Amino acid sequence: MLQFFKYVLATFVGIIVFIFLSFFILAGIGSMLSSDDKVVVEDKSVLRLDLNQPIQEVGVDNPLADLGGPFSGNESVVGLKDIMEALKNAQVDDKIKGIYLKTEGPEAGWATLEEIRNQLLEFKKSKKFIVTYGETYSEKGYYIASVADKIYLNPAGGLEWNGLSAEYSFFKGTFDKLEIKPLVFRVGEFKSAIEMFSRQDMSEASKKQSIELIQAINNNFLKNISASRNISTEELKGLADSLAVEDPKSALKYKFVTNLGYQDELESVLKRDLKIEEKKNISYIGVDKYLKGDSKIKEGDFNNRVGVLVAEGEITSGEGGDESIGSEKFVKELKEIRENDKIKAIVIRINSPGGSALASDVMWREIQLTAKKKPVIASMSDVAASGGYYMAMGCDKIVAQPNTITGSIGIFGLIFNVTDFMNNKLGITFDGVGTSPHADWPTATREMTDFEKSRIQKSVNEGYETFTKKAAAGRKMPVEKLKSLAQGRVWSGVEAKENGLVDVLGGVDDAIKIAAKAAKLKEGDYRVRYYPEKKRPLDEILTKIMGDTEEQVTTKTLGDLAPYVKMYKKLMNMGGTQTRMPFELIIR
Repeated sequence: MLQFFKYVLATFVGIIVFIFLSFFILAGIGSMLSSDDKVVVEDKSVLRLDLNQPIQEVGVDNPLADLGGPFSGNESVVGLKDIMEALKNAQVDDKIKGIYLKTEGPEAGWATLEEIRNQLLEFKKSKKFIVTYGETYSEKGYYIASVADKIYLNPAGGLEWNGLSAEYSFFKGTFDKLEIKPLVFRVGEFKSAIEMFSRQDMSEASKKQSIELIQAINNNFLKNISASRNISTEELKGLADSLAVEDPKSALKYKFVTNLGYQDELESVLKRDLKIEEKKNISYIGVDKYLKGDSKIKEGDFNNRVGVLVAEGEITSGEGGDESIGSEKFVKELKEIRENDKIKAIVIRINSPGGSALASDVMWREIQLTAKKKPVIASMSDVAASGGYYMAMGCDKIVAQPNTITGSIGIFGLIFNVTDFMNNKLGITFDGVGTSPHADWPTATREMTDFEKSRIQKSVNEGYETFTKKAAAGRKMPVEKLKSLAQGRVWSGVEAKENGLVDVLGGVDDAIKIAAKAAKLKEGDYRVRYYPEKKRPLDEILTKIMGDTEEQVTTKTLGDLAPYVKMYKKLMNMGGTQTRMPFELIIR
């Protein structure tokens, strides 16, 4: 009994201590979050731009990262919006003398990198320096690094220069072994999203569109590096074909880098240029901290705004989540923006491979309603394909980067027959009753009849007709011409513009200017506001306290197997007909 009371007392004391500590921790958090202290930028500062992390359209702050423990991990998720804003301010800020780039292996798509690269080129007009140091550079990393005045490569490092590639996984063999039969319903020769389940290799149509797509992206890649490094595109291509850039010395020989050296050697050069004593530290300032200082860009009239509504992730019905576009949430946000009289024009910033056909149509309808009241411009990021294009085609104009992946105007349905798998592998059988012969249709637990399959195909065909008819109306072209560009085929931004699927090549700033002009707003006489707004620090803190996200846990636990588990989860979300990209595309 004495032992029992000892444990009870210990538990009680533990609870009291926990409450006591929690009170002081929360008080400290509240104090930190309520602080309005402005950051004062020192003279001779250097903006440190670290791109070696995931880059989203809108970032996430974690102001307690320095505390460690449950608040550690990614200090912040950097936002493209923040990067662009920091670069614009730094260009006119007398206290910022240059930029130090960390861009060895940026985790971003090609269009995102294009936005950043173009803004860096704009920054160079200020005559301030851009320098970069890397132990290694991936091709994406070098694409950004190539704009720098000084490019340092570690003497023991390396630079990837062997061309772009795209590889796909096929699961037909897995399904055959498991005795799972995928039933595919599609329209479009190039709508090859389902080939990963029905084939063991790429179809000729899929190969054709894939090679043409990465060639178009590669051509833009080579053209821009050629202009920055003064190396002909023919030489750049030849060096990739021959694997001639095999070590740091060859990278220096062929003028990919300006110097072989270590970080401390680059910093010594910077100190001389900045006229700082060798024993003193360079005053580096990161993007997040820099943006807490006074803005150098004057904002326009508070009552004249251009709203940028970010739509990033796969398309689903309902509220969606951090990594998906929920049609219900999107419609609610767009309605609020439309009814805000201070917002005169809207840019829909799309970064999506598509998803639910129904959800895509619901959002398209809301965009159409909004376009009747205010100018609505689509700005395509890394990918705006299938359902992503469905959203864009409802806008007044479409702006895309040259290396944006777009199009994929097509539709498919997918159902798995798991009868043999459940019976032969697990010993599970199914039986049931219904009020009509097709009461359980569509079903995954019996073989569907040809009549039932034909009804699903009919629904997919009707969905395709709806998609192409609305796309043709949005692009003001005959349906037959639109269909010749559809068939589920993906295009680069350059190809899409040539074919009339895109109006203007450019970034989100270009789309904002087009929207402002359409609303008859003068340059400098309006403000830009992003929606949804950047996550509040408190929300991120609570996420950290509650633990890792499901995706982080999956990645940590399964390692290299994590992508396959994520693919399984995507399959589970593929209910109904899909307007989705024809493949899981990662170009590297």
